[in-house]
Amino acid sequence: MAKEPVRVLVTGAAGQIGYALVPMIARGIMLGADQPLILHMLDIPPAAEALNGVRMELADAAFPLLKGVVATIDVVEACTGVNVAVMVGGFPRKEGMERKDVMSKNVSIYKSQASALEQHAAPNCKVLVVANPANTNALILKEFAPSIPAKNITCLTRLDHNRALGQISERLNVQVSDVKNVIIWGNHSSTQYPDVNHATVGDKPVRELVKDDEWLNGEFITTVQQRVSYFVSINLCDGIHILSWDLVLVVANPANTNALILKEFAPSIPAKNITCLTRLDHNRALGQISERLNVQVSDVKNVIIWGNHSSTQYPDVNHATVGDKPVRELVKDDEWLNGEFITTVQQRGAAIIKARKLSSALSAASAACDHIRDWSLGTPEGTFVSMGVYSDGSYNVPAGVIYSFPVTCKNGEWTIVQGLAIDEFSRKKLDLTGVELVEEKELAYSCLS
Repeated sequence: MAKEPVRVLVTGAAGQIGYALVPMIARGIMLGADQPLILHMLDIPPAAEALNGVRMELADAAFPLLKGVVATIDVVEACTGVNVAVMVGGFPRKEGMERKDVMSKNVSIYKSQASALEQHAAPNCKVLVVANPANTNALILKEFAPSIPAKNITCLTRLDHNRALGQISERLNVQVSDVKNVIIWGNHSSTQYPDVNHATVGDKPVRELVKDDEWLNGEFITTVQQRVSYFVSINLCDGIHILSWDLVLVVANPANTNALILKEFAPSIPAKNITCLTRLDHNRALGQISERLNVQVSDVKNVIIWGNHSSTQYPDVNHATVGDKPVRELVKDDEWLNGEFITTVQQRGAAIIKARKLSSALSAASAACDHIRDWSLGTPEGTFVSMGVYSDGSYNVPAGVIYSFPVTCKNGEWTIVQGLAIDEFSRKKLDLTGVELVEEKELAYSCLS
């Protein structure tokens, strides 16, 4: 029996990330090769003509799974009946603008979109926030969509996660698929903590394989952190709404805070259904490990992106593996894992902007697909990924913010991985990105009053 179509909303659909993302969704990369869908695309009035162009291209591509397209500048029409929301649209920072001015604009956007989701989305809608500041955007969304379970609201740290995997893969000259269980802790920002303490390649710890703690605790972390810092500073990311099995993913930065705003104004959407995108950071971390160990990126498991989708994020490989071996053991370079690896993941966005003169739309769109696919279809046994979700205070990080945690997914729900050992180095990174998220929340809420 054929499946019923899922309604997937992408905000900022005419933007760079949206343009890269919608064909991936239509092709089945996000929700599976047997899941028909109806694509809802939202953008602002000045982008209406470009949005119509995207609609025409979707028709020309003749995607078999695509059963309908709604292309609109009306937020109510866009949100009606959606099961998954990917929030890519946000307000970009312009020259001379203060941080509070940008936050105020994004609070207004996510308050409005949260209200539309609250009133018109399908029950149990799931949300991914991509737009920066992703963690705080997700928190605002949560506040104004109180009926959406907090567990349904996430933000994207998967890109940071993937960046961390890539750093380890390059460092060890292994396939990125062999690097497992890197973690991105905290905010999708430069305070994020890419953590390799649990990462493996095969059955060997990444730290043991890299054999360079200076790199792992320095350049690795800053590389992951700074690949996103440029996007945070000028807010180049777009916004997406997705609804399939009632998910909301916020992509537009500040994604964490945008998701929180959306939560506030969409009270009927469970908080657990609202997330923000840290999968891009997660994927970046996977890539770093894959390159470092010269393994397939698919072999790298359980990298974590902790915290905010900003340069404070923490890409963590302490639980990552390649095969059955810890990444740290395989890398055998704690200096690299605690340094260059982290900074590479954190700063990857800026590096791509410098090289390409455009933001990393391709990898961000791919990470959004990864995030929703794993959330909807489940993570492999023994593997966890990074998602920006509503914090319950696990690992003694601040509760009540959208924080990137290691999660597993089953039956359309995510669960924070518990019981991971946190060393002193990691503790400082988790706390730093947590402080930033609390500050962002306070700033965002001041814009509401």
